[in-house]
Amino acid sequence: MNWIGSRFNNMGVGARLMSGFGILLALMILVTAIGVYQVNEIDRGMKMINDVNAVKQRFAINFRGSVHDRAIALRDLTLVEDEQRVDALLADIEALEADYREAAEGMETMFAERDDITRDERDALGAIQSIQSEAMPLAREIVNLREAGETDEAREVLLSSAGPAFSEWLDRINVFIDLQEDMNQAETAVARDLAEGFQIFMLALCGGALVIGMGVAWLQTRQLKRELGAEPNEVRAFAEAVGQGDLMTRARLKKGDTRSIMASLVTMSEQLQQTVMRVRASAQAVASNSDQIAQGNHELSSRTEQQASALAETASAMEELSTTVSQNAEHASQADELAVNTSRTADESGDVVNRMVDSMRAINERSKEISDIVSTIDGIAFQTNILALNASVEAARAGEQGRGFAVVAGEVRQLAQRSAEAAKEVEERISGSVAQVEEGARLAEQVGHSTQEMVASAQRVTQIMNEISHANQEQSVGVKQVGEAVTQMDQVTQQNVTLVEESTSASDNLREQARRLLDAMAGFRLDEQASHQSIDRAMARQGTGSSFASRPALTAPSTPMAASRKSEWEAF
Repeated sequence: MNWIGSRFNNMGVGARLMSGFGILLALMILVTAIGVYQVNEIDRGMKMINDVNAVKQRFAINFRGSVHDRAIALRDLTLVEDEQRVDALLADIEALEADYREAAEGMETMFAERDDITRDERDALGAIQSIQSEAMPLAREIVNLREAGETDEAREVLLSSAGPAFSEWLDRINVFIDLQEDMNQAETAVARDLAEGFQIFMLALCGGALVIGMGVAWLQTRQLKRELGAEPNEVRAFAEAVGQGDLMTRARLKKGDTRSIMASLVTMSEQLQQTVMRVRASAQAVASNSDQIAQGNHELSSRTEQQASALAETASAMEELSTTVSQNAEHASQADELAVNTSRTADESGDVVNRMVDSMRAINERSKEISDIVSTIDGIAFQTNILALNASVEAARAGEQGRGFAVVAGEVRQLAQRSAEAAKEVEERISGSVAQVEEGARLAEQVGHSTQEMVASAQRVTQIMNEISHANQEQSVGVKQVGEAVTQMDQVTQQNVTLVEESTSASDNLREQARRLLDAMAGFRLDEQASHQSIDRAMARQGTGSSFASRPALTAPSTPMAASRKSEWEAF
């Protein structure tokens, strides 16, 4: 029973109803089949009684009537004297013989066509035919004798032979009739037994079908009520209320009922109520945010138009800056060429200064040699002066002889003095020249060092100008890229203006759809307190971010290209 119940629980409603009605239909078919079979059996018995046995019995009764009436007619034929009466009796005998033959033919045809004729019937019919063959010649003989006028002889044949034969004939016919009556009685008894058994069987079968049907109906009802969880009208009323948006309707559930349709509808109603609350809260939040988005989009549209104007001005300034950078690049290239020429000239000047320093060093050495020579001349003059002084002393000692020599010695002395003075002056001047030459050599060395530093600086300037020229070229390329980027930004900004306008239109549509959604959600009846709490929570979640109107403008992310361009601008 538990297995049947579990299998029944696992079946669908359609399968359950089909199985229940199938069982009832099967019982009905079984009852009908058995009833049809029993009725057919009774009908067969009734047909055997009415259509077979009764026909045979009627034929036999016709036999008996014909034989009985002919026996009477033969008796009357031997008793009457009136010829007309005799003719009437002969005509009756012939008619009765014809009736007998007709009945006999019908009997023989039935016996020939049917295969359910019993042996007793065939024996009884054979006995009738046997006595018929004996009695018919006797009857013919009586008729012949009466027609011949031999009434006494005819009466003698009737009483002695024909009467007993006809009596036997009637007895055998009665035997056949009794046999048919017995058979009818037997068929009637069988039919009655079938009818009585059929009544009892039908009553028992109907009782069993009723019990089974009630069990199936009880099981179906129990399962359906368990699955419905309430009466169908309550389920329908609850579903209609939910369908009309009334989510405040409460349903009565049985204790522990969690799997019925009513329980599922209650769960669905609660979930739908929560969902509608969330949707309504979200719709109001969307409506509020859509207003902020619309306001922000309008401000963004204005800012984007201002940005587009600023980008257009920036693009124009970038074009001028690109022209200026290109000119600076050309000037830097020319300065690079001049720096190269200057470096080349500084190299040549350095070579000249180095040669001048070498010459000044040679002059210093020659000046030193001249100073030595002048020192020698000064020594010679000093010696000459001493010799002239000695000669004057000797000439003074010599007197007159030495006067001329004294004059010569004086002249020599004066010449030595002048020579000493001249040598002294030359020495002084040479010393001054040597000092100046040394100072010039020192200055020439400083000039050489400065010239070398200037050459190195010129080379550094050449290198820097080369780097500046290269940087200017890169800046020119970068400025062109920046100009192209600004142009693209201008185009993108124009596209953004279009997108912002589309976004504004979309936000307006969103606001309208949100209002329509709120209107649609207004058709649901909810717990107002829970609904307001849900809306407050949703608005609190949505309100954590600032509005679009108060948000600052977005800044472009720092990319390597942007950093590179920034460094180029700083270098520029």
